[in-house]
Amino acid sequence: MENSGGIQASLAGRYATALFELARDEQQLETVGASLQALRQALGESPELRELTTSPLVGRDAAVQAIGAAARTMGLDPLTANFLGVLAQNRRLAQLPAIVRAYNLLAARHRGEITAEVTSAHPLTDDQVRALKTNLKARTGQDIAVDLSVDPAILGGLVVKIGSQMIDSSIRTKLDTLAHAMKG
Repeated sequence: MENSGGIQASLAGRYATALFELARDEQQLETVGASLQALRQALGESPELRELTTSPLVGRDAAVQAIGAAARTMGLDPLTANFLGVLAQNRRLAQLPAIVRAYNLLAARHRGEITAEVTSAHPLTDDQVRALKTNLKARTGQDIAVDLSVDPAILGGLVVKIGSQMIDSSIRTKLDTLAHAMKG
């Protein structure tokens, strides 16, 4: 196990690395990635699923059964479904968003891509994502995988992180900069 970019340093990173290595060995990287993406989307859309993964009131056995049922309903691949069962058994379902993010970073690195973490105020359309990837590829000279998240607090624009580099064109930052300049 390599410690690329500190991914393994966190608990979520260790779980993601274990899942990634198992998926790679089983030649299931894309299948597991698709299941994790579906799971990430479901977590964003389903308050019940979020509650299941984050509530300390849900017992271990109930969480194992419920996450197993959710995995079957969503049609997740067996490797991902088993992984979710392990997380539930170990009471680590709350780590899912961080695990998915770390897995995506590992998979992108495996494909020779670099990952840009992109935060927008509203969900981006497919055309906007394609344009963003093209722009970032021209800027970096490498293929780019994007890890999209939505944060209405930035008001508009984008915040893009590629490694240690951050491009912040959010309206919130521009307003904060203007307010600071006016105090001056």
